[in-house]
Amino acid sequence: MQIKSGIVFIIIYYILKLNPIQVLSDMYYRFNLLITSVFLFFLLLNLSTGTKLLAQTSSTIAEISVHTESSSYLNAPVSVSLQGVHLQLHEGDLQLYELSGGNESAVASQLKPGNPDQLVWILDGETGPNTVRNYELRVMDQAERTVNSSNVKIEDDGNSLLFTIADKPVLNYRYTEIDVPEGVDEIFRRGGYIHPIWSPGGEVLSRIQPPDHYHHYGIWNPWTRTEFEGREVDFWNLGSGQGTVQAKQIAERKSGSVYGGFRAVHDHIDFTGQAGEKIAINEQWEVDIWNVDPEQNVWMIDFTSTLNPATDDGITIKEYRYQGFSLRATEKWNDDNTYILTSEGYDKSDANATRARWIDVNGISDVSEGTSGILFMTNPANFNYPEQLRIWPVGANNGIENVYINFNPAQDRDWRLEPGSSYALKYRMFVYDGTISEDEANLYWSNFAQPPKIEIKPVR
Repeated sequence: MQIKSGIVFIIIYYILKLNPIQVLSDMYYRFNLLITSVFLFFLLLNLSTGTKLLAQTSSTIAEISVHTESSSYLNAPVSVSLQGVHLQLHEGDLQLYELSGGNESAVASQLKPGNPDQLVWILDGETGPNTVRNYELRVMDQAERTVNSSNVKIEDDGNSLLFTIADKPVLNYRYTEIDVPEGVDEIFRRGGYIHPIWSPGGEVLSRIQPPDHYHHYGIWNPWTRTEFEGREVDFWNLGSGQGTVQAKQIAERKSGSVYGGFRAVHDHIDFTGQAGEKIAINEQWEVDIWNVDPEQNVWMIDFTSTLNPATDDGITIKEYRYQGFSLRATEKWNDDNTYILTSEGYDKSDANATRARWIDVNGISDVSEGTSGILFMTNPANFNYPEQLRIWPVGANNGIENVYINFNPAQDRDWRLEPGSSYALKYRMFVYDGTISEDEANLYWSNFAQPPKIEIKPVR
């Protein structure tokens, strides 16, 4: 700034010095030169400090309305396709505004790349049924991006992606293989899992490589009984030597004020063929961490697994009691300090093999509230919805360190994956300290399973 100011004063000096006789004889001319120079000085001041001496202009490129119809929503992530909104024709920054009662307020939003792109934001606060909330998407020539004070951030240490909000850890995704405990067979090495997952108060809620099941890895998603090229292949029980799952690559890392996360590619590898290792399933994980709570008292995490057969033979996931999206919980949780409730009213003693839209898993914790938990929710779009549950019941593992839950779409029937097709399974996790009520669990599930209707009108 000092350099720019000096340059302006030098310009003024030499302008005034060019023809002193004429300047002295023409005070009007000199006064105009002075006014022009002062204007240049303050223009540079404005550019360097961001002071808004000039009016900011904007243009509306889309009108958006959110219709809740018969449902209520609480700090719910929402998205709308931007198909038909020609972003490439506009220069500037995007800013979303909510219009209400003749007033407008800037709303943090984020562009989610895709085909087409999507705009995502949080439907903040409580929104009752039969409500319409109206927004405008604008292009600003000098936009001050409205963001939440605490973005979802990523740290990559060469082995894992650590996601934080307001410097508080949310989850860690391990993409490289991790060493096994001393004396344990190397066959139990693997990557491609989530651990730890933390409560907002910092309690670790997951566990890997427990001595009773070395193949358990926090939050993970393998298949136990499959038929591939006429052979039975087990990708779950690593000790069988039949198969494993490897993280192949991180396809995308995402961070921002509204959400962060990643897309990763996993290979389900068959070891049983005569020709050696062969990829049977290409799987993509997409994990989105939503910045839904300004106070950072809860985490909301979406998990989508998309399965694609890797060969022209396809693959069949055979009926079996445990496989798919699972949690092995902290070793602190036992029969006597953990509470489990499903959407159908079952608990740890009788929930195994029942169907559920959601399952709340809550146990003892070192946080001030005394307990922490995860509400797991499934989506109506999933195969064999609502999936059956695999839960270790009361008394399993001698009643200690025995909290394990699993949504299993192939517990009572085979699931055929045809070549050339994609199959998605969607889940949401609501992570909290303390407890939540059954009514709250139903509300959070409803927000996930039945998003509000959103209309968008491009403005040209």
